Amino acid sequence: MHNSLCCAACGLSHPVDILQNLCTRCAKPLVAGYDLEALRDRFTPDVVRRRAGRSMWRFWEVMPVASASDAVSLGEGGTPLLQCARRGPFAEFESLFLKDESGNPTCSFKARGMSAAITRAKQLGVTDVALPSAGNAAGAAAYYAARAGMSCHLFMPQDTPPANIIESVVAGARVYLVNGLISDCGKLVKRGCGEFGWFDLSTLKEPFRIEGKKTMGYELAFDVAEACGEHHILRLPDCVIYPAGGGTGLIGMWKAFDEMERLGWIGSARPRMVVVQAEQCAPIVRAFQAGDEFAELFQNAATVAAGLRVPAAVGDFMMLRVLRESGGTALTVTDGELLQGVRELARHQGVYACPEGGAAWKAAQKLSAVGWLKPGEHTVLFNTGSGLKYNHLFPPGDLPVLDHTDPACLRAVQIS
Repeated sequence: MHNSLCCAACGLSHPVDILQNLCTRCAKPLVAGYDLEALRDRFTPDVVRRRAGRSMWRFWEVMPVASASDAVSLGEGGTPLLQCARRGPFAEFESLFLKDESGNPTCSFKARGMSAAITRAKQLGVTDVALPSAGNAAGAAAYYAARAGMSCHLFMPQDTPPANIIESVVAGARVYLVNGLISDCGKLVKRGCGEFGWFDLSTLKEPFRIEGKKTMGYELAFDVAEACGEHHILRLPDCVIYPAGGGTGLIGMWKAFDEMERLGWIGSARPRMVVVQAEQCAPIVRAFQAGDEFAELFQNAATVAAGLRVPAAVGDFMMLRVLRESGGTALTVTDGELLQGVRELARHQGVYACPEGGAAWKAAQKLSAVGWLKPGEHTVLFNTGSGLKYNHLFPPGDLPVLDHTDPACLRAVQIS
């Protein structure tokens, strides 16, 4: 169980036994802390390896619970790290891996954060949660709230992918479509929380979605070591390429690396962290390139990758800090490029990635082309969700219909 909550900006300590959103002094995100020194002897990599199953709650000692049985869980975490086959455009990469989060409940990495956040909210007596979402966070919130017996209120841009809207409605969430962006939805959530007493689960506006997402960092250390045949040590990759909207996963993984070092699991070496965003919604890339500490609102944000359509992130300074501390970088891809990335991952790797995952792959290509990525480096791309949520972006076109009663029908197959 966590034993501290401190502001990531001003350091102000907050009580851990009551509901918290942003810092009461500077309105920046709060971060949970643990007595890692006390855990060193009893929470070790070997302990984790001996635990049954692959759930993210294998790491419960550094999560907001007193035991794994306290978790509101649907089996999240333990996703595969797939080594990319060296064929087609992937041939030049000797050690390229894909952390495929599409197998999580509700088919995206958002399950990790929502499991942890809903778990802690339930412990503190919450009955109604609310959040803005441009896509997968809505579905995850709806199903974890349902699992916990809570009511869920979702505010989503009107043009949110239909699959996200449908899954949320089916789960019994109260869904409101908004003629604006996720930032506009966020304003309505804030008002609703004030008027109706809902608890705000917005990205980084409560402390525990980070705790769920950080388990991706813990898993990477085990996954990369196993992929390299090193089953008795932990190993981090040389580079992590991450498609970032709100950036909770990026921030969470960096937190996990720090915790693992303090637990004595790893040394001080870190991966170079890379943020990729869509060309028409790139507040973090723009701020990174300008050398700014904070990111300005990105005007007229537009991209088919719903998870990247976040024109302003409350954790902007935290993401930028990670990029600079790690020696990483930030870059953009176009919508055309990321959709092509989805097709290439599907055709050459057998993974139907979400557009955000396609963006990570195309970013790797760009970084390799300019020599920033070296061929032999262990590089991990994140596919944050399933392409099935985005079927509307890939219409199949006119396909041949065969008359099975016609003996000559297979001639059409030969011609095609």
